[in-house]
Amino acid sequence: MTGRRRWTTDEILDTAAELLRTSDAESFSVRKLAAALGTDSSSLYRHFRNKTELLRAVVDRVVLAAMEGYHPEGNWEQRITGLALRLREAFAEQPQLATVWGRYASSGTGSRLLMEELLQALRISGLPDEEIPMRYHRLVVLLAALISADGGIGATAPEEYEQGMELFRVAVLGADPERFPALSHFARDIRPLGADRGAAFEEILAAQLSYLATQIP
Repeated sequence: MTGRRRWTTDEILDTAAELLRTSDAESFSVRKLAAALGTDSSSLYRHFRNKTELLRAVVDRVVLAAMEGYHPEGNWEQRITGLALRLREAFAEQPQLATVWGRYASSGTGSRLLMEELLQALRISGLPDEEIPMRYHRLVVLLAALISADGGIGATAPEEYEQGMELFRVAVLGADPERFPALSHFARDIRPLGADRGAAFEEILAAQLSYLATQIP
């Protein structure tokens, strides 16, 4: 019987990732996952202790995929930039999981590979060892925020995106110039959050790395 089948960890994670393509972490549940697999929740708890552990495992596979075939090239700034762009590309294919990564992070093999490479890159930068953990943390917070924001926009359905664009135009172009003089002045040049995301991502990251360079003795 289907309900008695023993699902492998990879099969469970495949199904969970598929469910998360069309829903978010809040609406996702182990019960829904079990129903999709045609089994009961208790069988899944043999693999994962709770929902959070399951979500972290799903996200870690995305990070692991981003790290596959990676070979560090260039100086420390180029290595970090290359990693960031690989992560962004990996999560762009599964944007719903980008917000999950920003909230839950992960602790599996993919995460450890990413941590190792970021720490290695910071270490060759010339930063003192005692500075590196704090600088690493700031960098990861920035990457998680940028990729989560990117994923949140990327996961928006086309009709929802168009509705948001219309609301944006009404809010900006229709702003009262007496109450919002600066907004009215720049109204025709202000772009919505979803516009030019790639350039914004790279520019913000470059600014952070430039700042880090100033901290090197």
